[in-house]
Amino acid sequence: MIDAFDGLDRVGWPGLQHAHGPATDVPDQLRGLRSSDPATRDWAAFELMGNVYHHGARWPASQHVVPFLVALVDDPATPDRAGVARLLRAVALGDRTDRHLPFSPVAAFTAADLVTDAQEARCVAAGYENEDLEACALKWDRDAYLAAGRHVARYARWIGAPDTELAARAAELLAWFPIIPATIVALIAMPPDPARWLPRASANLTLAHLPADVPGMTEGLRAQLHAVPLAVRLTAAVALAYRMGDRLPAAAVDVLSAARHEVPPAENLVLPWDRSLTGFAALARQRLGLS
Repeated sequence: MIDAFDGLDRVGWPGLQHAHGPATDVPDQLRGLRSSDPATRDWAAFELMGNVYHHGARWPASQHVVPFLVALVDDPATPDRAGVARLLRAVALGDRTDRHLPFSPVAAFTAADLVTDAQEARCVAAGYENEDLEACALKWDRDAYLAAGRHVARYARWIGAPDTELAARAAELLAWFPIIPATIVALIAMPPDPARWLPRASANLTLAHLPADVPGMTEGLRAQLHAVPLAVRLTAAVALAYRMGDRLPAAAVDVLSAARHEVPPAENLVLPWDRSLTGFAALARQRLGLS
């Protein structure tokens, strides 16, 4: 049996700072995410979000929350695994959107290496009223990202979860971390099952943003251009446009052109991506120089 809270009480929470002070309340909030009572879970998620992801900012306690959130999502006994994955994504990646993809942690976090222990101590002591806070916030952002990056193989496994929202969120997470073999297998192998259009479409958008081609990617995307779910064939066309440019097959151009017409609202957003499908299609046409 999975113990999502193994080691929870061994973390020095009183010595870790979150947005509102010492992180002594974090263990109860994490435990609350496993409650059978929806109101308790909502309270726990709200409080935890406000503490370790306050208006997009992370704090020293944030990175220590990550492994427990991962373990909760990993545990089938967790009542709302997709909701915990949403919280994990916020702590690990902040407010980043597809505008920041492909993501380079080296470029994003270089300045974090310059933060000294003395600076960090001043930030913790002074809270929001500190001239070094921006630099410290970047370091805490990096630390949370790196903590999440240790669990990429688990995210790849979640793509096969029965909960399609969880699977879609897992697929989007994989866009942000260095590629491992399990990433590619999970993203490519998922069939375009109409009942699982959401994770398939999310996986296609992740494939669009990966920094390098891998064997089987283009062929798999081409095969989806005639899929029944609109979101699947449109995201496949978007991914091919991002990756192939003017070498795009005619069938993909046809799909992108058809997207100029109104896409049904129920299919115009692929959770957890912020941009609408019509927006992705417009970007793809722009890359191709299509009107």
